[in-house]
Amino acid sequence: MADHKDVVESIEKKMGFKPHILETLEELDPEFLTKYRRCDGKLLSDGALPAKTKILMALAVVASKQCEACTVAQMKSALNHGVTKEEIMEAMDVIFLTSGAPAVAACRESLKLLK
Repeated sequence: MADHKDVVESIEKKMGFKPHILETLEELDPEFLTKYRRCDGKLLSDGALPAKTKILMALAVVASKQCEACTVAQMKSALNHGVTKEEIMEAMDVIFLTSGAPAVAACRESLKLLK
């Protein structure tokens, strides 16, 4: 089993930044990070769908849950995976159509990253 520091570094490398939740998880339960890495491995790797498509899907899901901090994390990940402003804005159309204005409002801080 990978050392928890290796897990954090691996996730940070794939995402392009270290999500704050990893610091908390690392302190509380380092073994949980192994489970977290498996999930991120699926999301941040190309498969039948390219990673950037899956990240945009994740952005839409967390926006629909109205989790502003989550949308910031997914936006950072999207930008680090080469998602363009145009692709993000098209995803915002989908978010609005499927989840409404509150979901778009949850993206307020994340959209500032596009400036």
